[in-house]
Amino acid sequence: MAEPVAATRLLDTVQDALRRAERPRPRAVARWPHAHWLAVGTVCLGAFLGQLTASITSLVFPALERRFDAGFAAVAWVSLSYLLVLVALLAPVGRLSDLVGRKTMYLGGFAVFAAASLGAGLAGSLTVLVACRAVQAVGGAMMQANSVALVARGVPERAMRTALGIQAAAQALGLALGPTLGGLLVTHASWRWAFWINVPIGALGILAGWFLLPRTFPDGRRAPRRTDGGRFDLAGLLLLAASSTALLLALSAASGLPLPGWAVAVLALLAAGTAAALVRQERRADRPLIPPGLMNTPGIRAGLVVALIGYLLLFCPLVLEPVVLSDRGVSAATAGVVITALPAAFALAATVGGGLLPRGWSDAVRCRVGATAAAGGLLLLAVLPAAGPGAAVAPLLVAGYGLGLLLPANNALVMRAIPAQSSAVGGGLVNMVRSLGTALGTALPVLAVHLAGPALGSRVVLLLLAAIALLAARLSAR
Repeated sequence: MAEPVAATRLLDTVQDALRRAERPRPRAVARWPHAHWLAVGTVCLGAFLGQLTASITSLVFPALERRFDAGFAAVAWVSLSYLLVLVALLAPVGRLSDLVGRKTMYLGGFAVFAAASLGAGLAGSLTVLVACRAVQAVGGAMMQANSVALVARGVPERAMRTALGIQAAAQALGLALGPTLGGLLVTHASWRWAFWINVPIGALGILAGWFLLPRTFPDGRRAPRRTDGGRFDLAGLLLLAASSTALLLALSAASGLPLPGWAVAVLALLAAGTAAALVRQERRADRPLIPPGLMNTPGIRAGLVVALIGYLLLFCPLVLEPVVLSDRGVSAATAGVVITALPAAFALAATVGGGLLPRGWSDAVRCRVGATAAAGGLLLLAVLPAAGPGAAVAPLLVAGYGLGLLLPANNALVMRAIPAQSSAVGGGLVNMVRSLGTALGTALPVLAVHLAGPALGSRVVLLLLAAIALLAARLSAR
């Protein structure tokens, strides 16, 4: 009995020390009436960095195959290792951040991400590069698990949707710039610069966050001492890691990872079994990763499903359309310009485009309108004849605009429903389903094109996406 008590006291001591380590903003910054927008801008640096990395990495695959004399399946682990670690850590890192301080964890995330990016650029073997990407994902989880919470708890209630929209626009900007910037770096410099570019952005994020982010705990106050004597939910963490890893490996088989059919079936069963075990574990744990009852809070479960759907709808066309346009003989440069229409419209709607809607519309109404618009754009993209690359621009603009209305409003609804003391856990869950939506958005078009070819496969996927968007509109009526 003495060992658990001693361990609990040690954990309390470390927790209090980390809380006190959070430094306040300069007094002049804290007193400025609009200081919360400086904090939002700092969070946007992390949002931009995460999506820039995601969209640049796929551009270096051919160069990595040549440099390390490896096949695509081996090189794919550069992305796969990042996703596996990121999804497994988002919820537990969010839980830890609520305990020790979101500012501390967020700044630490920049540091880990930048250091791992430096190592990835210096990697002399594919194994070292994959390992650096896994460490990079630890930093990414520390940032992403706290980004939504830092925005939601750092701005006035009336400005939350706008702030989350600006964050979503920063993600879209990173997503849009990644392919162009990655192509330039690989062509005119080296694949190593696709990772080294993260280092100065990470350093800027640390500097900005130190001065512009507020303390998580005002005046360094301690939270009430625990009386339950419970310890960190290690079993929950392991089950979450097992279920997310098995699920992403199964999805990756559809994206080109060479696994036999029986292995995919085993992975799917393992993902389902460990997910069920995780639910049971969280119900009986003293200090669960996900606080009891959180998923049953009205609006949270449906909101997380809508978030997953939204990112699936966002990423799927970005993977699908370049394949379709290439099959029609369109150059990579032209295809890049066409595809940029989607994230550009997304960024516009997420920041200022919502102002075109009536002021009295609630976030739930904005979600339904956005999801319906996205469905219309995807349906148009599916049924329009192949009259040239320019024909895809208008449907992509409509779909992107709809998603730019949907996701910030939905994220605002989710974060309002989450208790303040669990905000980082909630933000971690939002980002976890975003990562799963990204993985699905990558796997689905690759599978469809493999089975039915670019022309037919793309139409089937786009029709399916339109139907899924209408499902999101239905779920938003909550």
